[in-house]
Amino acid sequence: MKFWNNWELRYRVAALFGLVACLVMAGLGFYLYASVRQAMEMRADYTLIGRVEHFRNLFHDLYDIKQMEERPGLFESMLGNEQDVRIFKRVGDAPFIQVNPGKLTPPAMSAVPVGTAIGIDALRTGQADDGVRVRWVSALARLGTNKDTIEITAAYVMTQESRVLSTYLYRVMAAIALTALLTTALAFIILQRGLRPIKLMYDKAAEITPAKLSARFGMQDAPPELRSLTEAFDAMLDRLEKGYQHLNQFSADLAHEVRTPVNIMMGQSQVALRQARSAAEYEQVLESNVEELSRLARIIENILFLANADQEAVVADRVEIDLITELEKIAEYFEPLAEERQMRFVVTATGNIFANLIMWRRAVNNLVLNAIRYGKSGTTIQLISEQNEEAGTLSVINQCEASMPVDTDRMFDRFYRGDASRSAYTESNGLGLSIVRAIMHLHHGTASVTYLARENSICFKLEFPGK
Repeated sequence: MKFWNNWELRYRVAALFGLVACLVMAGLGFYLYASVRQAMEMRADYTLIGRVEHFRNLFHDLYDIKQMEERPGLFESMLGNEQDVRIFKRVGDAPFIQVNPGKLTPPAMSAVPVGTAIGIDALRTGQADDGVRVRWVSALARLGTNKDTIEITAAYVMTQESRVLSTYLYRVMAAIALTALLTTALAFIILQRGLRPIKLMYDKAAEITPAKLSARFGMQDAPPELRSLTEAFDAMLDRLEKGYQHLNQFSADLAHEVRTPVNIMMGQSQVALRQARSAAEYEQVLESNVEELSRLARIIENILFLANADQEAVVADRVEIDLITELEKIAEYFEPLAEERQMRFVVTATGNIFANLIMWRRAVNNLVLNAIRYGKSGTTIQLISEQNEEAGTLSVINQCEASMPVDTDRMFDRFYRGDASRSAYTESNGLGLSIVRAIMHLHHGTASVTYLARENSICFKLEFPGK
């Protein structure tokens, strides 16, 4: 079995194809052999019946028993092959004519009465010493004007038929073997040519490495079945390349975000250890380190949430949420932070929505916090909700600073921040909007962002599916 599994596909398929062709040819050959044998046996049976009927008619019209006894040689040479059996006798007496070259013994059988036609069912089957099939029959006949009754026993030895069948069987077996060999060879040649595109695919696949994910199969001249396969592989490589690039960028951004608080803590600790400090100074260093550790903890928490959200098995349990009540609570919670930048909230909410309450609050909190952090001072943040039979939507709209760059295509990317703020060390770690998109993915909803150039505003919209 191990040897078979180690064979190349073309050898295995060619061998199996040859085996199938051999089985089909063998079935057809032996069917034809059986048909020919049956036909020849049927022909022998009717020949034997015709011969005995001929004897019955001939004896009835031309001879009496005395003439037969005087000229036995004439009947010994009539209407038979050298191996056939012809026995004539009075009923109950010894044979007066007996031709039996093979000294065959007749089987037990009843003679067909005078005036009754001989049928196939009257024949009996025997076997010669060399295994050749023999057919026997016995019949009664009337002779001449004296109406004497004699018993005719005859046998047809199928010697010639046996030779013909043996020759035919050898030819059938030779044809089967030749068909199997030719079919296997032709199948191997056809498969070798047909599987050539797979060899090319193998060579292309061997070129693909993490540093060379841009390689593609691109086999437009391949057969339709393989062409669809190569297109699927190319699409898979596109996804892998995009994911690998995303992972590299994610790793680089993660290292950048973690390095800053770690460097701050190391620097502060090294400075504090260079000389003796007062208890208040050590306390200040510890407070600063705790703040940086809290920042690291938030980054780790957010990364773990995003990693769990990427798992398809995660399911968000949804409940009915009163939008007016919840949005007013959020506006009230962030009002002190908004007042620091002279910003205020306007809530316009109608109806209810179905979502996971904790996740919904986290997504809206991230959008509101983003609006406060990057919105223009002294402006209004709008919280607007709408609902219909198919979906419920929530929009967070805020005005931007005139110089703030807006890249709506990348705002939901992990660790992304606008160019003006990316190098600045802020409380933001660039994961808030990524978490919003992950939460919407768990709800089978959508998160989108639109830049309104006329008002110089940004509108974040969350669309939750209906119940």
